[in-house]
Amino acid sequence: MAIMNRRLFLQTGMAGTLATPLLAALQREQIEDASAVLAKGIASGPLKSAVLHVRKRTTSITRSFGGVADDAMFLLGSISKPICITALMTLFDRGDFQLDDPVKTWIPEFTGDGRERVTIRHLLTHVSGLPDQLSDNDTLRREHAGLPVFVEHAIRTRLQFVPGSKYQYSSMGILLALEVGQRISGIAMLKLVDQTVFQPLGLKHAALGMGRFGMEDLVPCQTEFAAPEAGGGAESARGWDWNSLYWRKLGSPWGGVHASAPDIGRFLDEFLYERGAVVKPATARLMVSNQNPQGLPPRGLGFDTAMAAGPKGSSRTFGHSGSTGTLAWADPRTETICVVLTSLPSRAMNPHPRDEAAGKVAAAVS
Repeated sequence: MAIMNRRLFLQTGMAGTLATPLLAALQREQIEDASAVLAKGIASGPLKSAVLHVRKRTTSITRSFGGVADDAMFLLGSISKPICITALMTLFDRGDFQLDDPVKTWIPEFTGDGRERVTIRHLLTHVSGLPDQLSDNDTLRREHAGLPVFVEHAIRTRLQFVPGSKYQYSSMGILLALEVGQRISGIAMLKLVDQTVFQPLGLKHAALGMGRFGMEDLVPCQTEFAAPEAGGGAESARGWDWNSLYWRKLGSPWGGVHASAPDIGRFLDEFLYERGAVVKPATARLMVSNQNPQGLPPRGLGFDTAMAAGPKGSSRTFGHSGSTGTLAWADPRTETICVVLTSLPSRAMNPHPRDEAAGKVAAAVS
């Protein structure tokens, strides 16, 4: 992928872009403020790379920072979850499963100690009782374990509560959901996501794992601030951290998608307007609607439905964030999509530039 030398702040290019119908919808000063947050992060040192993509109805703005191209591919982290669950839901649209089917219907070995109670819906809404990461996550990654090994360990791991009774964010629940999809379809996870999501949407800079891309096409993560499950920046984790060839190729459905900001914008557009290119409109609506019972944190199917898009966002906002430093949301009330991809892990700063920039966009369109 070509790397472009770009100015860190908005000059004539931004002025030209804003001389469009978008000017009426977005306050110029606040869009500049959103970009200024990222430019400042680059100039002051904590942030190395970022891309901001804002779409209002049919008009969009994309701005890149730190010498990367507008279509630079970032490791998305947990924004991967709704993308991969969308692939699973194409099988739902075919009638291959129901949300309240027990997981053991498709993974017969997932039994004992209450596992029989876990449904596919539980997996998708983080109420299954499965943990976020496996207790031997570090060991598996150090040994360069493949996804089948992670699946095997997730199947055997003990549930931490009665399914449906509590909320606990669970990457392993997403893994087993994609294992269900793999067993139903007979198609490997990486290919299933490509065939059912990326290809129908025409996403040219997206892959679960590395696909046809090379390491030179991917923006490096600032692993000195990495999450604990990714090695926490330790030198000893370099063989399996976010920047390792092993992890980039693995294609974990809970965090292994690489994509550009404009492509994530196109993905969210499918749900914002219920276009039906990938899933049926009714299914798109279902996925961005709360599925959890009262008293538990609201979650859609793979989507976070409680993002609020900042202090002035709509209650209908949906999307996801990623520990690698990414954030994406869509607001049906204002018909706005905002994607902020950065190389700076989310735990590196508080407030994080991605959150500040997204907040500026939300304020501009409210």
